[in-house]
Amino acid sequence: MEQTATDVRIGVDVGGTFTDVVTVRDGSLHVAKTPSTPAAPDRGVLDGLDSSREDVGYAYGEVGFFAHGTTVTTNAVLERDWAETALLTTEGFRDAIEIGRQARPDIYDFDVTKPEPIVERDRRYEVPERLDERGRVERELTEAEVRKVAAEIHESDVESVAVSLLFAFENDTHERRVADILREEEAAATISCSSDVLPEIREYERTLATALNAALKPVMDAYVGRLEESIRERKIPSTLRIMQSNGGTIDADRARTRPVDTLLSGPAAGVQGAAHVAGLRNLEDVITMDMGGTSCDVSLVRGGDPVVSTELEVGDYPLRVPMIEIHTIGAGGGSIAWIDAGDALRVGPRSAGADPGPICYGRGGEEPTVTDAHLLLGRLDPDRFLSDELEADVDRVRGAVDEHVAEPLGLSTREAAQGILDVANANMERALRVVSVERGHDPRDFGLVAFGGAGPLHAASLAAELDVPRVIVPRTAGVLSALGLLVTDLLQDFSTSMVRRLPEADPSAIEAVLQEFEREGRERLSGAVPDDKIAIERSLDLRYVGQSFELTVPLPDGDLTADTLATVEEQFHETHGRRYGHASPEEPVELVTVRSRARGLIEPPEIAPSTAGGRVDDAIREERSVTFDSDPHETRIYDRSRFPPEAEFKGPAIVEGSESTVVVRPEQTATVDEYGTIILEVES
Repeated sequence: MEQTATDVRIGVDVGGTFTDVVTVRDGSLHVAKTPSTPAAPDRGVLDGLDSSREDVGYAYGEVGFFAHGTTVTTNAVLERDWAETALLTTEGFRDAIEIGRQARPDIYDFDVTKPEPIVERDRRYEVPERLDERGRVERELTEAEVRKVAAEIHESDVESVAVSLLFAFENDTHERRVADILREEEAAATISCSSDVLPEIREYERTLATALNAALKPVMDAYVGRLEESIRERKIPSTLRIMQSNGGTIDADRARTRPVDTLLSGPAAGVQGAAHVAGLRNLEDVITMDMGGTSCDVSLVRGGDPVVSTELEVGDYPLRVPMIEIHTIGAGGGSIAWIDAGDALRVGPRSAGADPGPICYGRGGEEPTVTDAHLLLGRLDPDRFLSDELEADVDRVRGAVDEHVAEPLGLSTREAAQGILDVANANMERALRVVSVERGHDPRDFGLVAFGGAGPLHAASLAAELDVPRVIVPRTAGVLSALGLLVTDLLQDFSTSMVRRLPEADPSAIEAVLQEFEREGRERLSGAVPDDKIAIERSLDLRYVGQSFELTVPLPDGDLTADTLATVEEQFHETHGRRYGHASPEEPVELVTVRSRARGLIEPPEIAPSTAGGRVDDAIREERSVTFDSDPHETRIYDRSRFPPEAEFKGPAIVEGSESTVVVRPEQTATVDEYGTIILEVES
């Protein structure tokens, strides 16, 4: 096995500004932050590892678990910096990837620009062949034409090829043969087939995912190759694990072949970390909020597991691969406040980022931001919240807020700063409602886990507005994604579309597919975890006949029978009613996709409880005036590192930590558990 109770366990998350390293050794948790290196992200990872080893004093040979959250594929998509890629499709479907869907982001905007296709038109080739909707051959594959295409690709500068043929999810024979010919003719270095990447219905989405996977393969392969080589040089014995968008990790080799599964790698790790911290408090239903410098990611955890969806977008592209349902808005500490043409105060989505950053950073920022507003309202101490190299100029911040916000709106400086926070909170409140209320969930039934550098500054107010009864702020709020990597299971997802009316679906055929998925899942996880630590989760995607969307319904344990399908149909009606507010039990139901997930259960590392002693008052640094809802309050300022376990205190309060600052409103109370987590009780 890879890990024991005494092994060093390391999680590394690469962010836009910092690379975070969390190390757990014999129950002791250590955090290291080093500057990210966007031009060569692996360099930042190695710098973080070296810094962690030096600070903690372990030997690389002791590392028994190493997991990594990466932004390599995300950045490649956002910047369109990927490999030269060709696409082979069924004759007549060359332009499906460019035509896309009729859906537009704004139905009233007739000038909306569609995203550029992953593969340019002159790199898209047609293959003579045809299957029907059940996978029956209507036209045999013309191999000679495939070889001609392969020869043309071979003579080009194409690095990777995507193959997406019509109805390959029902019968992959033609796709397999096309891939074989491409290899025989040495057409390209890598090949991606839709029957491997996304064997599901919807031609555009299936082709898009396959093309994107092909385009990202060389990028991910180069990155992981460099990182693995450096790991070997350091004689780290652990297998390198990469975080997936679905909330689980995979080995590095699998990440190389399926880079499309890593597009939400970092944010997904944060959600898993939030779920773990909430679980230590026996809270299984929580909303997570990760607020950094430029954006805020919100998500939902039900029954201890993040909600996973296949209907999300990354950049401009809709991707139907399983991903944790994360809703992102442009609201962060660096979000800029501005006045629109209607004289209304707006905040974001434009951000000052890390460079130059907010005005208070002293790096040349000139426009007021959310962080600047916190400083003016007393929530941040200008002498403590920045590093020794930076010095906050409060007068300069005040002058900018007056010039850009207060004077145009006829407000005082304090009212303008409060207005900036109110607008930012309103933006985030809408995002929290998207993942809760709009999904049929009552926020009053959930806790709110706040993390990221800025999340704990806003969580108390947001919880009060949404009637969320409890806020949880982890001790490692600023590096929770890195911690999440240490508590995340290994996951392998499988799917295939079998579009049939449910009464016409053959239970034995579905069971055979599920059995094959289970066999392959166990094989992939074999050796990584013991056999008794592998769990299989099975489900079906169902919809009413004529609908264009599906709902995933879990299958009960045991062999699938006609009675099982009848039970699942009833569950579908119930789920539809809960999600959309209505159901139609009299309408026929259609099976769309069969799914299975193989989960390799990881034992989370034991974290030693805090040994801090003393009283709560020993953690008080000072008292100062802090503004809440435009009214000043004399407020106690606490040093988070000096809280004893089970400490209790009342608001108003500010808790200053090494990675984040926690705001406790006047009407709220807070406790600190043995792990250093702060729990705010919110009065409705």
